[in-house]
Amino acid sequence: MRQLTLKYPLAMDINPASFIAESYRSLRTNIEFSSFDQDLKTIAVTSARPLEGKTTTAVNMAAAFAQAKKNVVLIDANFRKPTIHDIFSKQNRGGLSNIIAKQYSVHEMVQETHIDNLSVITSGPIPPNPAEMLSSNNFKEMLDKLKMNYSVILIDTPPALIVTDAQVVAAQCDGVLLVVHAGKAKRDAVVKVKEHLEHARARLLGVVLNNAKRNKRNKQEEFYYENRA
Repeated sequence: MRQLTLKYPLAMDINPASFIAESYRSLRTNIEFSSFDQDLKTIAVTSARPLEGKTTTAVNMAAAFAQAKKNVVLIDANFRKPTIHDIFSKQNRGGLSNIIAKQYSVHEMVQETHIDNLSVITSGPIPPNPAEMLSSNNFKEMLDKLKMNYSVILIDTPPALIVTDAQVVAAQCDGVLLVVHAGKAKRDAVVKVKEHLEHARARLLGVVLNNAKRNKRNKQEEFYYENRA
């Protein structure tokens, strides 16, 4: 039996037959269909504001792709409030910031997880200039190197209306997913973040409606993916 090393259990890992896990698989399928004629390897995940479930979505999506036999790496680009190392119970003495600063190689900072086909790159030490680091040529160079070894690269970013980091990362990715908390997110905030992403020339793949109430009659999915490709 494999040893679980997650500090916070994931639906895709502990209960892959659950309704929530199936929702993430549906999300994975929709992403794959939206890009059948395009190379879609790097995907940023963001939200308008904190606590909308973007990190939970990013981590479960990574597990969903990994379970489909994709070679996946999940990157914590949320220098403001990194959590990937906590979720997977990994050390965070070195990570993304060290790669960008050329202190360590990409290979040295990749950490395997107990989930087959899924690796992570934690944030590393928090830098004083996150947006500048993420917009650097070194960050793009790192993504190019990862593309040679991974079929899916998921990047967890800070909320897009709080800082510019998400827009900077999304502009360098093949696509971006916007996570919206049902009943909590304000319409004007969602519209504004969409405008910000479009201004950054990021490709918005769709919107994930998180924590929506299930319909008692037809058991509507808790996660809704709207393809905008």
